[in-house]
This record gives sequence, structure tokens and C-alpha cells, in this order.
Amino acid sequence: MKTFTATPADISHDWHVVDADGVPLGRLASLVAQLIRGKHKPTYTPHMDGGDFVVVINASKVKLTGKKLTNKHYFSHTGYMGHERFTAARDLLAKHPDRVIEKAVFGMLPKTSLAKQHMRGKLKVYGGAEHPHAAQQPKPFSVTPSKVSA
Repeated sequence: MKTFTATPADISHDWHVVDADGVPLGRLASLVAQLIRGKHKPTYTPHMDGGDFVVVINASKVKLTGKKLTNKHYFSHTGYMGHERFTAARDLLAKHPDRVIEKAVFGMLPKTSLAKQHMRGKLKVYGGAEHPHAAQQPKPFSVTPSKVSA
């Protein structure tokens, strides 16, 4: 028996809509990272882009468990010595809820050039329930707190 390796002819990219309302951030990010990489497909090949497009809606309603809303900080640096910036999760969630999910998903992807391609093109995050990707006919992908189902 030969080992299967996907070729560009074997790969198809679907669209999924994931509702983040009330879902813990880590659970959501883990699911979205798997969908973007294509690990849920039997044709998964690590070096090929076989993942699906994911549209995350209601990003502003994502749930941060414990004291993460006040204690979690996001780091950025201006490039000058001593000019590091720390932003609380509460502030980032209020101003840019899409960035909270993007940072969590990027943290769950391998740090390769393929992961950067995934983040650039396959993940679409919106703070509200509306999104402009209805023409692609995305399939709803449900995330429940106890289980993940397609």
C-alpha cells in the first residue's frame, strides 16, 4: 500500500461559518486552526494548502474564561528601546474583537510560511453577525461548549 500525498487536483476548499457567541476563545481558536489547515479532511497533507476558508462571526461575543479578561495582556513593540506596549484583553476585545481571535488562531498554527498564507487568505473575522461572504455559500459549523460537530 502506498502513502497518499495530496496533489493540487485532489484539493477542494470549502467555506464554513463559525459563530463565536459564548464559545471559549481557546476552543474556538483550536477548531478554526484545524479547519484552516485542513486537518479535518482525509486528504490532509502537511506541506500542501488543503484547508478551508473560515468566516468567524460575533467575534465581540467570544468568551474569555477565568480572569483572562482583566489579567491577559497582548504584547507589541514599537522598535525603540523600552517602548513595549501591553494591551489588556478587555480593551482589545472592545476596540478590535477580530484581532483577539486572529492572534489566538495564529498562536495555534505552526510558524511556517504556509501558516502565514493561511492567516492572510483563509480566515475572515467579523465582530457582528453580518459578513459579506454570502455569495460563497458557506456552511454553518457549530461549536458547542461540550463538543465540536460538523
